[in-house]
Amino acid sequence: MGSTGRDEEAVAAAEVTRADFPEGFIFGVATSAYQIEGARKEGGKGDSIWDVFADNKEHILDGTSGEVAVDHYHRYKEDIELMAKLGFGAYRFSISWSRIFPDGLGKEINEQGVAFYNNLIDFMIEKGIQPYATLYHWDLPHNLQQTMGGWLSDKIVEYFALYAEACFANFGDRVKHWMTINEPLQTSVNGYGIGIFAPGVCEGAAAEPFLAAHHQILAHAASVDVYRRKFKAVQGGQVGFVIDCEWAEPFSDKMEDQAAAARRIDFQLGWYLDPIYFGDYPESMRQRLGDHLPKFSEKERELIRNKIDFIGLNHYTSRFIAHQQDPQAIHFYQVQQMERIEKWNTGEGIGERAASEWLLIVPWGLRKAINYIVKKYNNPVIYVTENGMDDEDDQSAPLDQVLNDTKRVGFFKGYVGAVAQAIKDGADIRGYFAWSFLDNFEWAMGYTKRFGLVYVDYKDGLSRHPKASAMWFSRFLNGEAADIKPDTN
Repeated sequence: MGSTGRDEEAVAAAEVTRADFPEGFIFGVATSAYQIEGARKEGGKGDSIWDVFADNKEHILDGTSGEVAVDHYHRYKEDIELMAKLGFGAYRFSISWSRIFPDGLGKEINEQGVAFYNNLIDFMIEKGIQPYATLYHWDLPHNLQQTMGGWLSDKIVEYFALYAEACFANFGDRVKHWMTINEPLQTSVNGYGIGIFAPGVCEGAAAEPFLAAHHQILAHAASVDVYRRKFKAVQGGQVGFVIDCEWAEPFSDKMEDQAAAARRIDFQLGWYLDPIYFGDYPESMRQRLGDHLPKFSEKERELIRNKIDFIGLNHYTSRFIAHQQDPQAIHFYQVQQMERIEKWNTGEGIGERAASEWLLIVPWGLRKAINYIVKKYNNPVIYVTENGMDDEDDQSAPLDQVLNDTKRVGFFKGYVGAVAQAIKDGADIRGYFAWSFLDNFEWAMGYTKRFGLVYVDYKDGLSRHPKASAMWFSRFLNGEAADIKPDTN
């Protein structure tokens, strides 16, 4: 373990500037459809699994839902204008599958849904913001879950490819950066294993998360295949896969701790990237999961081989990892035979905690995660597609207090600095997206956590107010001439 992390943190903490990044490097913000759009019953949209999941108030900490969310569906122009004013060059948004095909089946396209995203994309471009589109950010059409088990059915691969093709055909003349599936690990484990996310499947069967993952990998590859065969020559875009990874730092120099940390990364990055780059799941997963881990046929291996133009990395936090022979944990974590540790062996915490229990602020972990990807996957093109931290929602605090998010400013200084260091190390990183542009519906946490650069006042008609972190980014991107001040009115 040593002092490498602390040394790197000191380097990253030096004031980072826009000049530390190459020409053409893109800085953007990110959101997802269910978390911000609202308009559940408008524009011909069908229900998604999150619409139905959140109907059960017990599933969400504060009993809320994304039915209205922060009303981006009606306020998208206001949001894009603010994004542009702050100086961001790109916006990573997600398309709601059930706005395009309300039943998910890919037969009858919903023209109202197409029109909404056309208007959104056109307005982005008008304001000088590049669109980066995610096809799937967890909001599966409910009909596909209800009729065939969603991601547990191999039929989903075909339906996802039809949906992707419709998006490429309708938006690909302007969208040049596509992401197929966002954080498939979260869908697999939390949606089809633990059941704390939609669709809430928690059957206790150890194989289900791995089957859901298998079909997501195949769906990703099938949509890349469609793009390359039918659209690439004319549209000239790129298609990536967005993986989330918490950095795993070995707790000690012991071989068993080193192996446990490597295994932990296999169960995050390797699970989804090894099949695409090397043709199969990591050996450490095969050893521990046996028949619970699906096998790729030769035809499937051919389909998935090198079906990726860039890796999208969602990264928030890091832990020390030690070997543990028989951890008392749910199956997915138990089979990894590891313990996640939050303190250095001196007893000092690895990093300050954000609002969420799981989110510790460890900037050097991002640099290490990127360098791991560079080494293992032969220096692929990388975008940091999500990175950010949350505050607790405090309805009693005055507006000027909640806008002064100094901890988030420090977070972004550290993590953006870590990206600059990774580029100096030789990583081919093309862009960075802060999560999230707006405070929003935070899945099972409802509105109790705020990740936004922009404060949304839930008591005052969902009015938008840039926080100090948005101001920091504006100065970072535009120089000290940025004329935006925190809006406390």
